[in-house]
Amino acid sequence: MRSHLLSVSRRALLLGAGAFASSLLIGGGAFAQSAPAGVDGEATIQAAIAYGLSGAFDPLNASGAVTVAANWHVFESLVDLDPVTREPYAALAAEMPVSEDGLTYTIKLRDGAVFHNGDPVTADDVVYSFERVLDPESKSLFRSFVSFIDTVDAVSDDTVKITTKYPFSLFNKRLGSVKIVPRAVVEANPEGFGTQPVGTGPYKLISAVPEAQIVFERNDAYTGPRPALAKDMVWNLISDPTARVNALSSGTVMAIEDVPYIDADAVAAVASLEKAQSFGLLFAMFNTSTEPFDDVRVRQAFFYALDMDKIIGTGMLGNATAATSFLPKTHPNYHEASVVYSYDPDKARALLAEAGTPELDITLMSTDHGWVRDVAPIIKESLDQVGFNTTLDIGQSGGQYGKVDAGEMQVMIAPGDPSVFGNDPDILMQWWYGDNVWPKDRYRWAGSPEYQALTATLTEALTLDGEAQQEKWNEAFDLLSEQVPLYPLFHRQLPTAWDDTQLVGFSPVPTTGLSFLGVGVAE
Repeated sequence: MRSHLLSVSRRALLLGAGAFASSLLIGGGAFAQSAPAGVDGEATIQAAIAYGLSGAFDPLNASGAVTVAANWHVFESLVDLDPVTREPYAALAAEMPVSEDGLTYTIKLRDGAVFHNGDPVTADDVVYSFERVLDPESKSLFRSFVSFIDTVDAVSDDTVKITTKYPFSLFNKRLGSVKIVPRAVVEANPEGFGTQPVGTGPYKLISAVPEAQIVFERNDAYTGPRPALAKDMVWNLISDPTARVNALSSGTVMAIEDVPYIDADAVAAVASLEKAQSFGLLFAMFNTSTEPFDDVRVRQAFFYALDMDKIIGTGMLGNATAATSFLPKTHPNYHEASVVYSYDPDKARALLAEAGTPELDITLMSTDHGWVRDVAPIIKESLDQVGFNTTLDIGQSGGQYGKVDAGEMQVMIAPGDPSVFGNDPDILMQWWYGDNVWPKDRYRWAGSPEYQALTATLTEALTLDGEAQQEKWNEAFDLLSEQVPLYPLFHRQLPTAWDDTQLVGFSPVPTTGLSFLGVGVAE
């Protein structure tokens, strides 16, 4: 095996992006399950996932790193985003939706689509899937992602009509926020559906054991564009980074995510390795409702105090880029923010003095992710040099957020990456700055006039397109850089490694997780 960045294996080239789609159609529109040439259709894909299993698989609220990645393979939307390219493609829709008036989309379901239990997918299931997300009582995490939708109606058994409140330029990119579920199964046992999901995707979920493994099996009745190329998959949940590396080196697994930065060179010597620049970031968020961080000058001083060259060079071994905006420079909608926080300890001290707090005691909370633990002491060192007397509180993510939600936070650093749900600027900002728990109960900024201004700007941007839409997003990026209630310190690279002598057609995703859509095992 050979190491490379932005690599393409020999077998991936031979297979080609559309090879699996050339499988012959058989009666009823179902894809023949014979594997393409060079692929062993009876093989098992073995992978190592970096996170433990938490939360349910029900796509109404599934937001954990593992459940979201699993659901790429188990569920489908009318239109899905390719996990690798982030481009939309028709999934349960027979073709990409179009609208003549910009408000109404009539969408036919693909022929022969059935759920994993054999029931046909109907327009009623589609309407139900959208309505349960849109219903405020369901408290879906993704409701704000589809707020542009006015109504969803069944036209016939296999056709739905979606009407939007206004022309929405991101329509096809946003439909993936709603996965289609079988109404009868969900209503019969909502809690059971969260542990034993039933979708229409190329793989069925067979079992899931927290801290152990998730087992998938090929869905032989699948009729869509991304049929499973392996008989089954086993995702080994290995949170220990050394154990993940050993699993790949020993041949126990074929791919691992989140290669430790310190091990990247050693792994690259025995496997294919790619470091993908991601939206994934480390953010700082403040309790803006109480002293001292109710004063924007103190929040800004926090950022000016940080020696990002040292934090990234020492703590991240260079595998990150300091934030110059909410988005990383590689994002197609990037705009350099009006305030860029370069290392300026004198300015930090001056801002603290202006705020009347030249010296102050703070508790800096942090999650215990390995790379976050590595940078936390360096961040403390920077803060202590300008007048913050910093006490570190590093703990497990769930426990830390429990304290945050109880109002016990002053400031917290933590990782995040909502790009698993979509990559347009609005969806990324809505995750942290929308009408949800983050601004209301976590950093407690929702009552401020600046938050109202941000909300108005984002709402207006939804009704626009092209340059006018970008200009509104730029206004939002500028406001966030000035107010920094929750704001990125850096965007990190995601190292993924795989055995390209075994996996055919594999590419890393530029977000958390692994995708095996269109991926097989070499014969």
